[in-house]
Amino acid sequence: MLKITLVRSTIGAIPKHKATAISMGLRKLNKSIILPDNPATRGQIQQIRHLIKVEEV
Repeated sequence: MLKITLVRSTIGAIPKHKATAISMGLRKLNKSIILPDNPATRGQIQQIRHLIKVEEV
């Protein structure tokens, strides 16, 4: 499992990156979610890696 925290705002982000963050459940700054470690999640993380912090749970 991975704990993902939104640490940078999506205000100036590319619309596709903003949509990815919202689809992951990251709507507010410093909000954390726990998602399974699978290829789909890893792809989303790779796309918005400049906006988030990832930790192993």
